[in-house]
Amino acid sequence: MTIFDETYTLTGGTPIPKLGLGTWFIDDDKAAEAVRAAVEIGYRNIDTAQAYGNELGVGEGVRSASVPREELFVSTKLAAEIKDYEGAVAAIDKSLETMGLDYVDLMLIHSPQPWDEFREGDYSEGNRQAWKALEEAHAADKIRTIGVSNFLESDVDALLETAEVTPHVNQLLVHAGNTPTSLLSYCSDKGILVEAYSPIAHGEILDNADVQAMAEKYEVTVPQLCIRYTLQLGTVSLPKTANPEHMRSNAEVDFVISDEDMTALRSLDDRDYGGSAAFPVYSGK
Repeated sequence: MTIFDETYTLTGGTPIPKLGLGTWFIDDDKAAEAVRAAVEIGYRNIDTAQAYGNELGVGEGVRSASVPREELFVSTKLAAEIKDYEGAVAAIDKSLETMGLDYVDLMLIHSPQPWDEFREGDYSEGNRQAWKALEEAHAADKIRTIGVSNFLESDVDALLETAEVTPHVNQLLVHAGNTPTSLLSYCSDKGILVEAYSPIAHGEILDNADVQAMAEKYEVTVPQLCIRYTLQLGTVSLPKTANPEHMRSNAEVDFVISDEDMTALRSLDDRDYGGSAAFPVYSGK
């Protein structure tokens, strides 16, 4: 029994592997190879997005992987700028066409606002229109489950005013040093599973002395400690890497962080993302 055998069950009954492979910043021409390597190692959860520009490669990797398509959980995301029904319908079909897949297991609205207006402006109606398109694709079995990403409580509340399906997932920036406790509780109360992207804080947490010391205590690497932390929070963990050695290491998380150390990690505040702060999700807005 390894982490690869462990799943959560989404509202509605669909299982989702607890550990996934993030593909942000993996070039399209390298994505297929990365996906195939991950599947060979044991990964069954693969996450991409229209904005990543690598759906073509990820789809190729899924189609040419060493296990049948139905054994994989494949996610993508509707571009943050799409805030209308017709645009969302077209984009959903385009993702399926680009990936060469009959269906995806999960599709998310990537952000409640376009990236250049992240955490600014009210796009509630646009999100409701995009959600309607996702609901219809879900009903048509083009998408097995649907969700959101980077949505705060108020964003979800606005969506639920007209939604027929409550989001199955909210994919959020969650890592030791940035634990949105109230938002995690809110999602749990709504039956929304949280997926933690950047569980290693886009690499910046590697330099945190307190986290380094805790990792040494457990005789694990800092990435292993951070991934285990997000798993013990009850989230799906989505570390990104194209390196097979890192993929293997990231999955070696069969240890347990004590309650005392979990409390310490929850209270840690470390959101210095260096040069990556130029990206909206790391900007501190």
